[in-house]
Amino acid sequence: MRTFNQTRKILRLLLVAMLCTTVIPFRSVADDKEASNPPAKPVSAKPDSPAPLTARERWMLDRMEQLEKRVAELESKSNSPVTPATEISLPQPTSPNLSTSSLPTDATSAAPAAVASTNVIPTDKTVALGTAQATEKGKSGGAKAAKAEPFAFADFTWLTGNARTKESPMDTKFFTPEIRADVDYIYDFNHPKDNSIGGSSEVFRANEVQVTQLGVGGDFHYDNVRARLMTQFGLYSQTTPRNDASPSRGQWNLDNAYRYLSEAYGGYHFNVLHGINVDAGIFMSYVGLFSYYQFDNWTYQPSYVSSNTPWFFNGVRVQMFSTEHLKIEPWFVNGWQSYGRFNNRPGVGLQILWRPNGWLSVLGNQYALGEDALNTPGRIRYHTDDSIQIKYYDHPENFLNKAAFSLTGDMGCEHGGGVSCAGNSAKGPKQSFLGYMVYNRLWFDRDKYALTLGGGKINNPGRYLVLLPPINGATAASGTPYFTENPGDPYKAWDVSGTFDWMPSQYITFRWEYNHRAANVPYFTGSGGVTPPGGNTGKPSSLVCLSGFTTCDGSPANTWLPDLRKTENRLNMAILVKF
Repeated sequence: MRTFNQTRKILRLLLVAMLCTTVIPFRSVADDKEASNPPAKPVSAKPDSPAPLTARERWMLDRMEQLEKRVAELESKSNSPVTPATEISLPQPTSPNLSTSSLPTDATSAAPAAVASTNVIPTDKTVALGTAQATEKGKSGGAKAAKAEPFAFADFTWLTGNARTKESPMDTKFFTPEIRADVDYIYDFNHPKDNSIGGSSEVFRANEVQVTQLGVGGDFHYDNVRARLMTQFGLYSQTTPRNDASPSRGQWNLDNAYRYLSEAYGGYHFNVLHGINVDAGIFMSYVGLFSYYQFDNWTYQPSYVSSNTPWFFNGVRVQMFSTEHLKIEPWFVNGWQSYGRFNNRPGVGLQILWRPNGWLSVLGNQYALGEDALNTPGRIRYHTDDSIQIKYYDHPENFLNKAAFSLTGDMGCEHGGGVSCAGNSAKGPKQSFLGYMVYNRLWFDRDKYALTLGGGKINNPGRYLVLLPPINGATAASGTPYFTENPGDPYKAWDVSGTFDWMPSQYITFRWEYNHRAANVPYFTGSGGVTPPGGNTGKPSSLVCLSGFTTCDGSPANTWLPDLRKTENRLNMAILVKF
């Protein structure tokens, strides 16, 4: 009310000023005109009658009355309620690399969360771009409220599987570059003489400094068209393809064609709901919760549930963001972490990601129908992978400023082709997978330090998801007689780990980690190594005979045997970089 009273006073002062500055000059001009014209005939006037108004003066009086009516209307409106702030449409930001830690979570539109890798689905620029275009088009008929970007209402960089970088220093409207480096030194207490570590999809060489991965790429985004490229050089370019048996079926060397690519896809963003992305190519699977890139994870060596399940799929995905809290993502893929098909049937899958608030994330991955046993048509695989992450403590002002835990459970089985899901029966022995992993992480001193404790366990009769040890150069396609993967072969394993991180910048992590791993059968590399004395000899699928023997039967008398142990203890030290 006070504001409108002041407005009324200002308007009245303006009216007086306008009257003075307009009437007085007008009267002066009129006097000059009268002096230049011949005098008119005098008219007698009554002494008490007012002087007649000129046309200009009458116009000014009418104008003053109109302005006074307008002031009265404004005063009457001052008693009506003011439009709430929450009804005002906020502009949608166009950059996905803004930090959201200081933004209110109840706004109708918030800055997007940091670009992730990708377990969680990163907020793509095409989402913001499409929303901004829709708002621009709606200006002619009144501004439309911009739809909130999915998962942009809170900061989710605390999640394992999500990159903790909040901004890209080289971001542009067309391209967001990404550079990753993973260099490690693994101290294996078994001291394998050939420096070879088996049974891991992240750790491969002992007592050496090695480049596990160097990746250069990024995201392209313009006019709702999207593409992502991420290369992989270093050990990943050799170790990841050797775990895929599908290139042995057919020609054209798929393992060589794809070995230097970790992600490569193109697609389109539709401005429907809160966004729909359709992508085709090689993309991350996130079955097992952890990211393919160690920088994004709470630990360097994840437990078996994560390490033995897919890191990538080759196929088509559709990401449907029905709300800012929910993503539904169906897949059509060649197979279970495979460049091609193992037999004649591809696989299908579904991912559901739900984040109702900033402290809870629920992830479910389902896979079915794929015939993923090489040269065994009719053997069908099913798998369910489900995770929950909860941030149960968040006090940035304290030295212990944050705490969270994750829990993942996996179940799966195969049936047909001589095996059974239900158990040992006439259809064949039981072929199944059951496992879990749990981790708890504490952050200190404004996220500069972190401590993670956790571990897990699996039971995989038939060993169809167990990583094959690299004995005599064995691959998933060749197999090895030294560690069979036949129906019914038992395999149970468990592990624990402790990880300490120093993170002086959002772009680098110095990591120290201790791992203890154990299995019910000899599996891990011992001091004797897994390489024959003269190097890899003969076919990996055959026994290696000792010197002087041309045939061997697997006995120590005439056959070379790898040194496999039931336990393994490691100290992992790594420098992880991401821009």
